Amino acid sequence: MQEQSLRAAGGRAAQLAMRLAHFFFLLTRPMTLGVRAIAIDAEGRALLVKHSYVAGWHLPGGGVEAGETCEAALARELAEEANVALEGPVALLGLFLNRHVSRRDHVAVYVVRRFRVTGERAPDREIVAAQFFAPDALPADTTRGTRARLAEALEGAAVSTLW
Repeated sequence: MQEQSLRAAGGRAAQLAMRLAHFFFLLTRPMTLGVRAIAIDAEGRALLVKHSYVAGWHLPGGGVEAGETCEAALARELAEEANVALEGPVALLGLFLNRHVSRRDHVAVYVVRRFRVTGERAPDREIVAAQFFAPDALPADTTRGTRARLAEALEGAAVSTLW
């Protein structure tokens, strides 16, 4: 009888330990949320950026800060990465799971058609270049995820839930 009680207590302790480990994981590895913009100019060209720390051309964007809305983060990132100021509403294309970063990374992608370029973007430690490209003339090293999002937004391709 005493042996069964010890086993039961050990099982409860193991369950508690697993719950605590899961809670610790959630605290130390929370879900991340980012935003990306498909900014299309009057000529139908898409804005792409080239980072100093990762290969290829990408849609401009970045992380959503605590207390910040997705649209506020989008406006901030466009201003920081490409000297672009929003001048009208944006449209959510979709919310994507980006398993290439982590199993908990999500990216909200918005289509932006009303904006103003406030000046030329000089290269710095983060952004090497920001430039508009015709959808049929993207640089060879444009990332697969960027190409997929552009096809969804501009060519009517089925919208995936995965980056």
